Amino acid sequence: MSTMNISLPEELKAFVDQQVGSRGYSSSSEYVRELIRREQDREQLRALILDGAASPLSATLSWRSASTPARARPIVSSDRMVKVSTRPGNTA
Repeated sequence: MSTMNISLPEELKAFVDQQVGSRGYSSSSEYVRELIRREQDREQLRALILDGAASPLSATLSWRSASTPARARPIVSSDRMVKVSTRPGNTA
């Protein structure tokens, strides 16, 4: 494992020390490694979200089904369709 030294203002060092003590980390290095791993995960998730947003819609998804609110869509139960009412008190 490589070593890296960083300089922190006193208030950030106090914050890191407080986090290490209150969250059960064995050292400030362990805490910083966890922060870096979380940032890597966040960046990976962001890339996946952006890729998904930039991709074309599936050919099986029609405009109508995409624009219909989820509460108005039928629920599939086993091999039959169940009609769902969108109005309170209205049973189908």
